[in-house]
Amino acid sequence: MYHSVAEHTEDPYKITVSPGRLDRQLRWLRRRGWRGVGVGELLRERAAGRGAGLVGLTFDDGYADFIEEAVPLLRRHGCTATVFVLPGRLGGSNEWDPLGPRKPLLTEAGIRAAVGAGMEIGSHGLLHLDLTRADDDTLRRETEGSRLLVEEITGRPARGFCYPYGTVDRRVVRAVRAAGYDYACAIDPGPLTGPYALPRVHVGEEDTSLRLYAKRLLHPLRRRALPSGPTEPAAGTPLTGAGR
Repeated sequence: MYHSVAEHTEDPYKITVSPGRLDRQLRWLRRRGWRGVGVGELLRERAAGRGAGLVGLTFDDGYADFIEEAVPLLRRHGCTATVFVLPGRLGGSNEWDPLGPRKPLLTEAGIRAAVGAGMEIGSHGLLHLDLTRADDDTLRRETEGSRLLVEEITGRPARGFCYPYGTVDRRVVRAVRAAGYDYACAIDPGPLTGPYALPRVHVGEEDTSLRLYAKRLLHPLRRRALPSGPTEPAAGTPLTGAGR
């Protein structure tokens, strides 16, 4: 789980990875025989029994620096990724982060450029809201409405959704399924873990080769394994991750 890729500046949320660090992290993956792909591809290959050696890479929020900094590095290392964008904030900034710093978000042209570079585009909702606190109409707009807008921009189906802040409960999972997505990404969804609440690991500037190795070992111990088939979420309590 990545967010912004830029030369490191003040970042109270620790969501920025410098291009040099991302380059080294991708090199670390490739040297171990792993290849980064979008989540949609990862799930399709896994279902066909060909998932060995693949790692799902995601970039939340749709920052403009994805095109400028991340895409060249991903292509250099033969990787792709899923970018979760906010079609209600096209060309805007991360106003949901009260501490800043302000960072520009992708425009329609930027999203299309990401598609042209072979990346998967998913929805992060319209406005980056905590969906567990949204009323029914807002929840429908943030899930179904955002999917339609992403598809209008890309000309392709939007298969994946990502929960803003990592917050998810049973009601929100059902709304995402009803909105027509094939999968959804969370952070640490616990009992909700399944195709519509995929667990992820945050990767940041401090993640050296040693830390990546440790996270690789600890991931299956800290998070539930993904079930082999579709599952119905079994809990109704909101679960909050550390993502932005």
